[in-house]
Amino acid sequence: MRVAIVDDSRLARKELTFMLQDYNSVEVIWEAEDVDSAIARINEDMPDVLFLDIHMPGKNGFDLLNELDRTPNVVFTTAYDEYAVKALEYNALDYLMKPIKDNRLATALEKIELNISSGSSVKGKLSADDSVFVKDGDNCWFVKLNEIRLFEVDGNYSRIYFEDKKPLIPKGLNYLESRLDESTFFRANRQQIINLKMIEKVVPWFSGTLKVVLLNGAEEIELSRRQSVRFKDIMSF
Repeated sequence: MRVAIVDDSRLARKELTFMLQDYNSVEVIWEAEDVDSAIARINEDMPDVLFLDIHMPGKNGFDLLNELDRTPNVVFTTAYDEYAVKALEYNALDYLMKPIKDNRLATALEKIELNISSGSSVKGKLSADDSVFVKDGDNCWFVKLNEIRLFEVDGNYSRIYFEDKKPLIPKGLNYLESRLDESTFFRANRQQIINLKMIEKVVPWFSGTLKVVLLNGAEEIELSRRQSVRFKDIMSF
């Protein structure tokens, strides 16, 4: 697995890199000391795993994730324990307290390998005409993908919007994106995937971004700056 480390402490970066050398499956491809330089490199060569500090000068680790439309597997590394709950909201696979212990690092890597292997087992994308089985508690549906207007992050789950239903499924948005037909489904931002065929209207929004309104005004979705540019490119003549 290709690993990147983002931490303002040079000593912390070097110590983690040294610990990771014990794992043959791990390759540390780069290190970064601040959010802005890390974002540029993540967008250029998306690593499989991001070991991410929270407290850094200027922007913090959460700011970094907020600026990404697609995120790698994230493991937070920090000296503070009060952000553990917030880390779950960002779908972090683990939360390692500094100084990092060998057994906790091993556990984190096991989680990552399991997550990567489950994603790599995907054999192909589903078409918009395919139907999927959805189960939420005691409720079950067999729904066509072209009837789903929105996928949205909800903690460690994803919420599916179709008709007047909003069930939760235990899948991350990155995994869902890997299965969905990109000619029909579009990643609007870090937290949402929309069905392009269910857009009622598009309106200009702040700083050159766009907002889309889904059919019958059901939901209004703000596209990130980067995805607004991509949307214009895809949907234009």
